[in-house]
Amino acid sequence: MKILNLYAGIGGNRKLWGDEHEVTAVENVPEIAAIYKEFFPNDKVIVGDAHKYLLEHYKEFDFIWSSPPCPSHSRMRLLCHVKEGMKDKFPDMKLYEEIIFLKHFFKGKWVIENVISYYDPLIRPYKVGNHYYWANFPIPNKREPKRMILRLSDEETIKHKEKLFNYDLSKYEVSKRLKIKMLNNMVEPKTGLFIFNSAYTHKQETLEFT
Repeated sequence: MKILNLYAGIGGNRKLWGDEHEVTAVENVPEIAAIYKEFFPNDKVIVGDAHKYLLEHYKEFDFIWSSPPCPSHSRMRLLCHVKEGMKDKFPDMKLYEEIIFLKHFFKGKWVIENVISYYDPLIRPYKVGNHYYWANFPIPNKREPKRMILRLSDEETIKHKEKLFNYDLSKYEVSKRLKIKMLNNMVEPKTGLFIFNSAYTHKQETLEFT
């Protein structure tokens, strides 16, 4: 299949998909895109705007995975806003733009991932672990390992999450902040494989959103 992996990060969702498919990954941070390319040298990696790329190239693919920016939707944003006076910001509606667009115009299988939001979702998702998923195929329930909220130093946080996701970022000379961002934004690899397989192992159905 031809697969489009949008807002790819360092590929947590893609890690266990194997190399039998033709994967195109889009990531807008060059340092992150370079690390993705080292982990997945057979993938085509594009540094650019994933939202724009989707609109211009969606017809070229059989399966699309998208993970649009999540901070403006997260429960943490509301918590920090109340407690710390975080700067006001509108939710980034690219998330819902892509859900509506893919639902009506894309002929293949698709899934969009995001965090559990501080508001009731405008379009009904599936919930798996600590994430929402919108898709045009059924996603069964799956338990994820609990992510413990720990008081750790930056170094300890990186080591903890590298172990959790089976990633090693020790050789990359990027800031601790960027490493933590990459690890925080990852989909648990086994969940990424579980959802990918769900698209092709169930009766062909289209989920009707309410």
